[in-house]
Amino acid sequence: MTETATSPRTGKPRLLSGWISRLDLALELGVTVETLHRWEKLRFGPPCVRAGRKIYYRRDAVQDWLMQQEAPAPRRQGARR
Repeated sequence: MTETATSPRTGKPRLLSGWISRLDLALELGVTVETLHRWEKLRFGPPCVRAGRKIYYRRDAVQDWLMQQEAPAPRRQGARR
């Protein structure tokens, strides 16, 4: 899906182009808004910014965070028997 980064009326760059709301991100990831809120409190998940009561995520930061999640988990040493 491609977004236009310019306003159709003025041709100027849109202020929030490159940003996604918490609701839209929840829909994209298939999680609830509450999950994103909980992740924020736990300092997990993609970084976000607040604008008043609204929460926004930079799309590039979300993609970077997703790529970090696909890294293999470090191998744990087995317990001694």
